[in-house]
Amino acid sequence: MNVTSTTPSQLSTLRTSLRGRLITPEDADYDQARTLFMGGFDRRPAAIVCPADSADVARAILFAREGECSLAIRSGGHSGAGHSSVDGGIVIDLHDMKAVVVDVGAGAAWAETGMTAAEYSTAVGAFGLATGFGDTGSVGIGGITLAGGIGYLTRKYGMTIDSVLGAEIVTAGGEVLQVNDESHPELFWAIRGGGGNFGVVTRFRYRLHPVRQILGGLLMLPATADVIVRLMEDADAAPEALTAIVNVMPAPPLPFVPAEHHGALVAMILLCYAGDPDDGVRVIAPLKAAATPIVDMIRPMAYPEIFPPEDTSYHPTAVGRTMFVDRIDRASAETIMEFLSRSDATMRVAQLRPLGGAMGRVPSDATAFAHRQERVLVNVAAFYDGPDDRTRRDAWTAEFAGALDQGRKSMYVAFVNDDREPHVLAAYPGPTWTRLAAVKARYDPSNVFHLNHNIRRA
Repeated sequence: MNVTSTTPSQLSTLRTSLRGRLITPEDADYDQARTLFMGGFDRRPAAIVCPADSADVARAILFAREGECSLAIRSGGHSGAGHSSVDGGIVIDLHDMKAVVVDVGAGAAWAETGMTAAEYSTAVGAFGLATGFGDTGSVGIGGITLAGGIGYLTRKYGMTIDSVLGAEIVTAGGEVLQVNDESHPELFWAIRGGGGNFGVVTRFRYRLHPVRQILGGLLMLPATADVIVRLMEDADAAPEALTAIVNVMPAPPLPFVPAEHHGALVAMILLCYAGDPDDGVRVIAPLKAAATPIVDMIRPMAYPEIFPPEDTSYHPTAVGRTMFVDRIDRASAETIMEFLSRSDATMRVAQLRPLGGAMGRVPSDATAFAHRQERVLVNVAAFYDGPDDRTRRDAWTAEFAGALDQGRKSMYVAFVNDDREPHVLAAYPGPTWTRLAAVKARYDPSNVFHLNHNIRRA
């Protein structure tokens, strides 16, 4: 689809119909508005709609359909595949929709999907409550929830989608629906893990969990195969209140990292113990004992503090691969050390996330996320500098991922950066794909919402 039939006059008419903003190439803030979090994308949409409410979203969808424009939806703009924008089409940027209503008595909150994880966590954290998202504060709650949501509270309280009680969604026909277990239950099932294939979610109703104070932060140890294996074993064996994200990578030249370690391979571990901090000291002690810490920034904190302030000018250019594996054994750890040691990318990483706990107690068919019994989520990535370097780094990540592959043939869609169908099928295997395709056929038969990890209608 294209925008050859969309005229300045039509865009002007759209502008006057909106309560929110319309940004076009003539506007001074156009370049800022079209910039994504991820670098490497230089897309120039014909217009960016910044809706004020669901009615604005419906107007933008119908405008795009009538003009046969490709339509991209942006919550936080973190899509590694670049789905948050489109050349020549229409972008619905939900950034201005940030209302949140906390019902402490009901243990729930309605939140608009222009909020980031950090903004939402701060708002509900004022009541000593939380909903788990990922590990990055600037991620939009809309995108990460639609993908599933694996983060700091997954082992204790499940994925983000396990805390979704309902949603407001604008369909391809411009209809605003309230969905939950009783209203449009198949659509409600699909949006919990099925991505943006079925409409634009403008609000989620989340369950809130008591998380007033945690013990968490960053722990950095020198990386060896033995250290990696021990960290993974200890993190897996720890109580479900502990989540550990182990990043094996060159130590960045940050002020708090001693200069003699800059560039050396380290295990940079992000830890969150969502329980009594005094108990957390005992639980985290085995991980600290895996090697002499280079950096130890573990401390008691309010949960929202786990998301530190981010540099808004930071737009990384990276390629990567994702997979689930059964375990990280000695052979896997040696492979990680070998691949990271022989690469000269300015930044390269193997990220290892032990799973289990509450996430694994949800039936695999309860939501559109079908990988409940997977044990470890692995991401490998490398930064690149320019198109030629991207080709070289992409080949390295593909080889790296192949060397770690344990035959699971399963992926977490939030980290899939490749739109080819085999990768999408790995995220939505067998019966899940069939059921999602049926929902697609009912709610978006014309595939208006195709800039995503696309599910073809049945």
